[in-house]
Formats: sequence, C-alpha cells, structure tokens
Amino acid sequence: MRRLVHEADPEIMEEWKWKGTPVWSHAGNVCTGETYKQVVKLTFPRGASLEDPRGLFNSSLEGNTRRAIDIREGEALDPGAFKNLIRAAVEANLRARAPKSRPSPKTGAKAGPAKLLSGGNPQIAKADGDAPVQAYIDAMPGWKREVGRRLDELIVRAVPDVRKAVKWNSPLYGCEGRGWFLGVHVFNRYVKVAFFRGSSLRPPPPVASKDENTRYFHIHEGDELDAVQVANWVEQAAALPGWIP
Repeated sequence: MRRLVHEADPEIMEEWKWKGTPVWSHAGNVCTGETYKQVVKLTFPRGASLEDPRGLFNSSLEGNTRRAIDIREGEALDPGAFKNLIRAAVEANLRARAPKSRPSPKTGAKAGPAKLLSGGNPQIAKADGDAPVQAYIDAMPGWKREVGRRLDELIVRAVPDVRKAVKWNSPLYGCEGRGWFLGVHVFNRYVKVAFFRGSSLRPPPPVASKDENTRYFHIHEGDELDAVQVANWVEQAAALPGWIP
C-alpha cells in the first residue's frame, strides 16, 4: 500500500501517529491505515466526496464524510483504481484550500470563519447532525483539529449509528432516544473529552468532575491517543443510559 500511495503522489507526506498508525497527507489528510484482527482498513477522511467507479470503498459507508476500504486476507486491491482514489483525494484537498472568490455585493457576503471563544473553543450554532460537528472540528485551532478528527473517527467506528449535534459550543455524541454519552470542548492547553457516565466505565477516565457521574480525560499537544482505550470507553458509554439535558 505504501508503494502505491507514493506512486500516486510522490509529494505526499507520510507520518506515524497514534501508536503506529500511518497517515498520508497532502494539503490535508488523504488516507490512514490501521490493522485489525480480521482486516487492514484504509480510511479516506473525505471519501464520500470522491468518485469511486470501481467500488473500492466497502466500509464506513453510512456517513456523509469518510469512506474506508477493508482488505481481508487473500483479497487483492486494484492498484490503478486505488492510486486514482489517492490522486482524487489530493485534488479535493487542494481545491478546498484554494482561495475562494469574493462574493459580489448582489449576493451578499458569506459567513467568515468560526469565532474562537475563551480558551480557543469554536463558536458554532446549535444544530443536530454531522455537519455542525465537522464545522466545529474544522474550526479547532492548530494541533487540536487533528485530535478532533481522530476522536470523531474513533467514535463513529465504535458506534456506527451514533447521533451527533453541537450544543453549547461543544460537539455531543449519543444514541437515539437514550441521550448523550460524550462531549468535546477545547481549552488553551488541551482538548477535554467528557464521558457523562464516566464513573461507570472500567477503568474510569482519569479526571474527576464536580458531577459524580462524569469523568474526563484531557489530550495535550504531543500526547499519544490510546485508540484502543478510547474505543473501549466509547463502546461502554454508548451501552449506558445517556445524559438528557
């Protein structure tokens, strides 16, 4: 896979994050690779916007942003089609970064970037669904943006039918009819992840709250995110009754 990625885009950057996860990027994340017991998973964070005429995407099909390719033992991947996906993802990133033309006075000015509140937390209007959560993540400053994307990917992978919303300038994740089990908030030095029934998780997240039911864990710049532990907490939390404001 590495050879095909670099053949598709010789300028692509390769990094290793999150305890050995390869991440390929060019003007933004292009693809990540993860190994599981049964499959090797190649995730395209913006895959839903890419044309896939050969039907390589066979996982994470339920959302409107990411798509993934699960490769099982003995399966072969069409190298040409895969390289075309890599190139298409790079082109999409470059288009997204291109300067936008200024709207004419007749059409009115478009909304600017999200305002950052105290501590650098993005101000996003209350709304349900994935779109406001992605808007929040895109507005997270600096290194925190990648943390937000990684958390969102882990949560969706652990709970495919997760419900999302932004309320009180924080992304919330929950289960339909059962309330919210997790929230995210940006502070100057860290990203706070709140499990609203965290005291019932095993092991409980490390940081206590004034609310005896809630536990936090904080992610600082340079921290390695323990994807296995986070996914385990998310799966446990999603199985519990959630917080209903």
